[in-house]
Amino acid sequence: MNRLSIAGAAALVVLAVVLNGALFTVDQTQRVLIAQFGQVVRAIDEPGLHVKLPFVQDVISFDRRLLNVELPGEEVILGDQRRLIVDSFTVFRIIDPLKFYQAVGPVPDAIRGRLNSIVTSSLRRVLGKNALLDVLSADREKIMSTIRQQVNDDIRTFGVAIEDVRIRRADLPEENTQAILSRMQSERQREAAKNRAEGAEASARIRADAERERTVLLADGRATSDKLRGEGEAEATRIYAEAFNRDPQFFSIWRTLQSYRDVFDGGGARLVLTPDNEFLRYLQAAPPATSP
Repeated sequence: MNRLSIAGAAALVVLAVVLNGALFTVDQTQRVLIAQFGQVVRAIDEPGLHVKLPFVQDVISFDRRLLNVELPGEEVILGDQRRLIVDSFTVFRIIDPLKFYQAVGPVPDAIRGRLNSIVTSSLRRVLGKNALLDVLSADREKIMSTIRQQVNDDIRTFGVAIEDVRIRRADLPEENTQAILSRMQSERQREAAKNRAEGAEASARIRADAERERTVLLADGRATSDKLRGEGEAEATRIYAEAFNRDPQFFSIWRTLQSYRDVFDGGGARLVLTPDNEFLRYLQAAPPATSP
């Protein structure tokens, strides 16, 4: 009885070991190859529980999701002979695990080195035909599409499909950056000096126009004032002459009385005259009556 129990337990252990080596699961995010002595005998794409020969066959899994490869900064010479430091990243997917396994082996990361080399070569080749303004303008999308197509053509034999290639950062080398910044600063200073000179010229022109207009206005004002003053004096002279001609005696008396008011108003005036002076005649006797 003890021997049967031991044999049964041993059989169960062996069965468990065999089943553990024979059964395996495939996740939804995986593609699987079954290799026997290094040779691929089967490819599995359907997720779920599957069976293989234990201890003989191996399971090699590959990620079916999008994978990302980032390239370090590479110095690229553009079509206008300018240098540019380009950081890029590539998004790819393993579409044929068998071709992938035959090309680079069972390690998925093995493709990264070759992919870096292919993308770098394509970047240099395509960007070398385009100027800096093209890379920084709306044409950049077309340039990246060309690069993506070339990389796809070169990497297709590896069982990989390139979903996207993007330039993450494009900078000028440090020495070029400093030179461009210095040139931009000089251009801005020259533009500022030009604007200041144009402003000073416009200011001087405006002041000259304003001064000329002021001189003209003052001259016109003086001329109008002199004209009106002359006309007023002429009118006053005419009125005086007309009044004098109407009654010369009354006008003489009125003018004399006005002169009295102007001289003696305030009481501070002193006159040295003889008593029979003609100026004092109306102070000594009343003026004669005038005819109406």
